[in-house]
Amino acid sequence: MTAGILVAGAGLIAAGIPLSALRGARGALAVQLAGAAVVTAGALAVLASGDAVGGAFHGGVAPRLGLDRLSALFALVVCGTAIPALLCARDQLAASPVRRPLLALTAAFLLSMLGVLAARDVATFLGSWELMTLVPATAILVARRDAAVRRAVFAYVAITHLGGAGVWVALLTLAHHDAFGAAMTGGPQALVLVAALVGFGTKAGVMPLHVWLPRAHPVAPPHVSALMSGVMLKVALYGLVRVLFEWAAPAPLWAGLVLLAAGVLSAVAGVLYALVQRELKRLLAFSSVENVGVIVAALGAAIVLADAGDERWAALAFAAALLHTLNHAAFKALLFLGAGAIGDAAGSLAFDRMGGLLRRMPWTGGAFLAGCAAIAAVPPLNGFASEWLTLQALLHVGTSTAPGISAAGALALAGIAVTAALAVVCFVKVVGLVLLGAPRTPQAAAATDAPGATRAALAVLAAACVALGVTPGLLVPTLVALAPGDVALEPGLTLAPAGTGGLAAAGLPLALALVFALVLRATTAAPRTAAAPAWTCGQRVEPALAWTSAGFTKPLRLALESVLRPERERELTEGPAGVEQIAYHAEVPHLFDDLVYRPVRRTALRGAAVARRVQSGSLRAYILYLLALVLGLLAVLRLGGAA
Repeated sequence: MTAGILVAGAGLIAAGIPLSALRGARGALAVQLAGAAVVTAGALAVLASGDAVGGAFHGGVAPRLGLDRLSALFALVVCGTAIPALLCARDQLAASPVRRPLLALTAAFLLSMLGVLAARDVATFLGSWELMTLVPATAILVARRDAAVRRAVFAYVAITHLGGAGVWVALLTLAHHDAFGAAMTGGPQALVLVAALVGFGTKAGVMPLHVWLPRAHPVAPPHVSALMSGVMLKVALYGLVRVLFEWAAPAPLWAGLVLLAAGVLSAVAGVLYALVQRELKRLLAFSSVENVGVIVAALGAAIVLADAGDERWAALAFAAALLHTLNHAAFKALLFLGAGAIGDAAGSLAFDRMGGLLRRMPWTGGAFLAGCAAIAAVPPLNGFASEWLTLQALLHVGTSTAPGISAAGALALAGIAVTAALAVVCFVKVVGLVLLGAPRTPQAAAATDAPGATRAALAVLAAACVALGVTPGLLVPTLVALAPGDVALEPGLTLAPAGTGGLAAAGLPLALALVFALVLRATTAAPRTAAAPAWTCGQRVEPALAWTSAGFTKPLRLALESVLRPERERELTEGPAGVEQIAYHAEVPHLFDDLVYRPVRRTALRGAAVARRVQSGSLRAYILYLLALVLGLLAVLRLGGAA
């Protein structure tokens, strides 16, 4: 019966593609929403029962589909996020001339991600994987066709396809050795692991393979951005989990250490680059790199702890990675969808052109505020629970392994702790510049709240952030059961792994509500003072005098100047009476572009220019090339036969 529910849900999503053209956008949207809800119900049934549906993995090319508990969890992420994204698309695309093709492409995007999760053969997996790359690129180009967007999409497709070759190598090697679910060691295992780390890591946005992400996510339509950041990155992590913990398991210690290093690099550098951004969606894109880093670090901790023989904490680290996957899908979808509504209302997503939107957009601003608190790991919201469990796992890496490995665990623990602190600073900046203060432009001053469907979608996601934050004790035992081994935890309101002191997540909201009530009573009982304008040394109070994005992060940029290497330009205009005008421009370059990718691109273009000389246009030259190739192959065959 569960299989029938899942097939029916996928069929409804697929039906949304032709309906987008035949019956109009509203009917197609309703069908897609129904399909996503049905698949969500089916995935929950698989998770609750523990019974897989469909076939098992095999190394052939004959199509086979199925869903076990792990893929059901990620299917829940896909369709659970798709429902509010589609609701927001209803409002955001209402007046768009391309709403029909965008809705059709959205349905195709959802099907491609579900295809990766349900694939039980190599051909279906790889075919769905390629569609998962190409469909959102097409959606971005349909929505926007300016030159900057085309360049961003080209970079996205080029980098993910070059890195994605690792996925092909990993899957085809596994199929060649018929190793799906079987023991794999030695050179083939190392090849599969390296290829998977590159291939899946590129699509997940792991540094230094992340450079497509801050280019593509900001230019996508809001609901597509939410699906790309909240869902597509998680499907890539699903593939990585399958390889590391099932298909090529047990992963060796070096793989865990590589994941720890890549995760900490992504987390720390991601949040640093997020802090210095001046545009909201680009900041959120770098924040996705940060959160993927936290997940990858938790997966690395699981491998290191398993190698040390600590199965219980290995399973808890694995559960921390899955819990943060769920949490990031919820709050990042909330933030991207909220950013879309804010951009429509304020006319810009530049931090220095917003302000005061919480008063003008109370529903949207309130939900967006909850998302900012969740991603900053403020208790009792969901980001806190998963980051707390990740830090506990890294603490055990630092205390229960060999000395050299303990040092790596301690460094990883420090890196993730620094990341958590910087994330608070980052989203204090977002809240202060977007929601609080005075509006900086007339458009921001005239902003109104989002339509009803968008408000409902944002409210559901904000409620999910609260619910996931207060129930980790009920969720983590289910996630621990998905880890390799036989570790089991009893569900309860308190998450209390041995040696941690426990996390009373359910009691935190009550304690905070009590503190808030006492503070509110104290402040309302105090005598009020009359409001007065701020003193600005005799100048008129103007938006130009308000805090800017650059001003907020200036102390950090000065402290980390040797790392971030900011570039500054200052231009003075002098007149008869002295300086009349000062123009100042500062920018923090993306060092991965400057130091890694641009040199590689220059080298590739020089090589292409040399190779172009071979393309002379002469038929006689081409015949000569073919003859040389045939003679070379014959020589290789003869030498091989002689050997």
